[in-house]
Amino acid sequence: MTVHLLNPAGEDCRNLSSILALVGDKWTVLIVVLLGDGPKRFNEIKRMVGGISQRMLTFTLRGLERDGLVTRTVFPTTPQRVDYELTRLGGTLWKAVEPLGSWARAHVREILASREQFDEKDA
Repeated sequence: MTVHLLNPAGEDCRNLSSILALVGDKWTVLIVVLLGDGPKRFNEIKRMVGGISQRMLTFTLRGLERDGLVTRTVFPTTPQRVDYELTRLGGTLWKAVEPLGSWARAHVREILASREQFDEKDA
């Protein structure tokens, strides 16, 4: 039995495309992989995800929250504490993208060396 996930003429294609665009975003993958270890505070995530601006982190976390992948918990403390955590659905996404993160960590040196070698040859 063949299941057709993408119907180019139908709304399913548009819906799947919007979801895959979110999941394919580099910040989303990094944040989901980080949250796979458990809840994190905003500034903790920002420190761990090098190079992300506060605005982009806020935008990405809101998108993940909107899609039901992350929950935001505000604690009534001074200063206010906010934790972000994967939902059950977010956990299923983590299971899908974590192997990609593991692969990247395992091969980062090889890829960087290859880039360097290519750039030297191309220069």
